[in-house]
Amino acid sequence: MNTDDFFCSWSGGKDSCLALFYAMEEGGRPKQLLTMFNKDGDRSRSHGTRARLVRAQADSLGVPSTIASASWDEYEDVFVQKLRRFHGMGISAGVFGDIDLQEHRDWCVKVCDAAGLKAHHPLWQQGRISVVEEFIDLGFEAIVVCVSNEYLSQNYLGRTLDRQLIQRIQARHVDPCGERGELHTLVVDGPVFDRPLNVSLGQIRGDEYHSFIEVDLQ
Repeated sequence: MNTDDFFCSWSGGKDSCLALFYAMEEGGRPKQLLTMFNKDGDRSRSHGTRARLVRAQADSLGVPSTIASASWDEYEDVFVQKLRRFHGMGISAGVFGDIDLQEHRDWCVKVCDAAGLKAHHPLWQQGRISVVEEFIDLGFEAIVVCVSNEYLSQNYLGRTLDRQLIQRIQARHVDPCGERGELHTLVVDGPVFDRPLNVSLGQIRGDEYHSFIEVDLQ
């Protein structure tokens, strides 16, 4: 990546955080975090994270945060609009945390091409288990904030992602990296953070497909 100014597609979870870390290690300069929220603008897509937590992460990282709200039908158009604005700011690349799902990578390349940016995937083809173990070994800390009810019970919500939890998840024949949405995490500390996020855990909510745990700043 050399010294490109880049934005990071930021879910607030482990994969986007590790991709950010690698891009910085390669000499890239993070200029924006982009997080997509639901149409109402109250929670992030997939992870269900509130805006104040995303802002707190960005503040600790020292990187400006952009939050965009969209329905699923509007998602791509809104995403490209934000990327075009980034291009106008001198940003030349986008960093994404995808590991091995080709359709996800293709979409990232597509939206970056539409905005005149280069798509960069630092985690691509590294191996799912090696990615999640590397995240832990580097000193990052994350908690599980969402599970797919098809794969994991609510008992996993609020748990710190560590090697013991990885083993428990694998014992259920579930991918602990959650590349297909089996679980999602919120990063609360790590080597690129100036300070940890002090968070509290609240009630569990959800629907027939997913369960979320309420997380807020203390």
